Amino acid sequence: MSATVDLRGRRAAVVTCSTRAAAGVYPDRGGALLAETLREWGAEVADPVVVADGPAVGEALAAALAEGPDLLLTTGGTGLTPTDGTPEATRPLLEREVPGLAEALRARGVAQGVPTAVLSRGLAGVAGRTLVVNLPGSSGGVRDALAVLAEVLGHALDQVHGGDH
Repeated sequence: MSATVDLRGRRAAVVTCSTRAAAGVYPDRGGALLAETLREWGAEVADPVVVADGPAVGEALAAALAEGPDLLLTTGGTGLTPTDGTPEATRPLLEREVPGLAEALRARGVAQGVPTAVLSRGLAGVAGRTLVVNLPGSSGGVRDALAVLAEVLGHALDQVHGGDH
């Protein structure tokens, strides 16, 4: 990922929404990649919180938001399976949605040759003074999403905190 993104002085949180990762079936690669990249960009970020799909997602999101980060990224739970509920857990916490950002994440995946990226139901929005973005669960989807975020994150966070357009 590009090191040109400057998130020094910003705090971020990462929540991985995956029943299998939470159970230890496989490691949390997406959340680890997010935390590592955010640190490279200068953000202060704790290790990802890994939770199973279901009610634990909403609880983890609410707990993360209570800490007042500038940015909250989730990975996983945005697909069509019966247990994918990250968008449903996210939506009630948002005061305003940022649909163009979520659409750009899907479009980047398609542009990278992954037509199924359009099936992601991830949301982006603002909760208080926190930008919240749902990312796909796959490492490739996370990388594609980070490429989009690298282009707009600094400006978006400035605006959330009252900066001009």
